[in-house]
Amino acid sequence: MNRSREKSVLVRSRSMAATPYLFLAPFMVIFLVFGFAPILFSLMMAFLQWDPVEGLGAMRFVGLSNFDFTLHDAWFWKSLGNTLWLAIASGVPQHVVALPLAYFIHRVLRRSRSVVVGAYFVPYITSTVAIAIMSMALFSTDYGLINELIRAVARWPVIGALLPPAGIDWLGSAQGLKPAIAIVVFWRFVGFNTVLYLAALQGIPEEIFEASYLDGAGSGQRFWFIALPLLRPAIVFGVTLSVIGGLQLFEEPFILTGGHGGPAHAGMTTAMYMYRTAFEFNDVGAASAISWLLFLLVGTLVIGAYRWLKPVDTESRSS
Repeated sequence: MNRSREKSVLVRSRSMAATPYLFLAPFMVIFLVFGFAPILFSLMMAFLQWDPVEGLGAMRFVGLSNFDFTLHDAWFWKSLGNTLWLAIASGVPQHVVALPLAYFIHRVLRRSRSVVVGAYFVPYITSTVAIAIMSMALFSTDYGLINELIRAVARWPVIGALLPPAGIDWLGSAQGLKPAIAIVVFWRFVGFNTVLYLAALQGIPEEIFEASYLDGAGSGQRFWFIALPLLRPAIVFGVTLSVIGGLQLFEEPFILTGGHGGPAHAGMTTAMYMYRTAFEFNDVGAASAISWLLFLLVGTLVIGAYRWLKPVDTESRSS
């Protein structure tokens, strides 16, 4: 009896120990098949030359030739310059606007906070295709709402001298395409950052703001000297997401430019160039090299942003 009981207890304990792994198994299988395996395949392809049309037998080892070709490719550097321009032009204003906007909603709009936050968050959850199609209508040269506003303001005596009376060719010129894409990306993601900072503000004890108010601090001083330092971890997180998303920008410029980068390829990002290299030029090896170079750049900039914005360790500084 004792041996049978010990055996049953042992079997039961082993089954209980294996239960968590059983629940994790579906995720692990899906991740290994659709996540980890493609990453390894991409790393392998970065050192191979392969035209998918010719089949798997056409793979040929070329070493670092794909990386050498990419680093000497003028179109790669042009796409990287476009990507960095769009990432900065759309990412920096997101946080510059989202931080005071979240503070204003948190301190002033207490009753209507949910409605306002929901309105700002709608663009983030809206389909990218729908946003891009709507943006094409807004930025239309002849009938777009934005150009209609520019033409109306251009009639004013002083401000009108700074604006073109016929409007701006947003999507048909290299000078107008980049700002148009940056505006769309900014409009789409500023609501997400606003919600992020608003959630972080709600975690700050109200007693801190009340004490500063009693000490005579104004609204601007409470925002600059209290809210911003305490929001530093949220800022680090938000900027990190902006860096990753900005350098992987693909959907908005792809749809707005018809997948080819627009005039003078001013809207062709690195992700778009990687896509065209793989599926239009049938050079999977070079596309894989581009993806890993982009990965290294994203990792470097994320680490740099974290070191620049990370919260200050007061204990280490005092010691």
